[in-house]
Amino acid sequence: MGQKNKGLSLESNINQSNEIYQQKSRALITKRPTPIQVLKSKGRHIVSGLYVKKSTVDYEGVYNGYAVAFEAKSTMNSSSFPLKNIREHQVLYLEQAEKMGAVCFFLLEFRTLNIVYLMSFHRVNEYIKNAYQGGRKSIPLDDCNLYGYQVHNQKEIPLDYLPYIDKIINNKKCE
Repeated sequence: MGQKNKGLSLESNINQSNEIYQQKSRALITKRPTPIQVLKSKGRHIVSGLYVKKSTVDYEGVYNGYAVAFEAKSTMNSSSFPLKNIREHQVLYLEQAEKMGAVCFFLLEFRTLNIVYLMSFHRVNEYIKNAYQGGRKSIPLDDCNLYGYQVHNQKEIPLDYLPYIDKIINNKKCE
């Protein structure tokens, strides 16, 4: 991620990128709202509320004829990504979506390093399964470098992750 995006939240950068992708007719990817029952509001602002049910994933859409579903996660840890940040219902949803042909992945932000990686759901799920069997409970930064794709800003796109979706698609064709 470039210096000009330092300080913006991961979600803000993704949302800006998605708006540009949509304006340029490259992809249609939107943030899924978390279902909330509003208990108290002040004007247009929610003051208090309850989650009605667990959401599925952060983002869904279409790119190059493929359904896309992904989760965006951030950590302050600079050496590994803690798997406890990923919820079971998110894994189950991405597992099901991938079985149905969707391209599924995670955008993993190492906030203190100002680095974002795109890692396929399939790869992250291997770490999750290993953790359930008593293995390591995180993804080392070195593994993100090895198995993921570092996402950079390109011109006006804060997080240009689409080229890496192409790589996931091409890898699936080779399996």
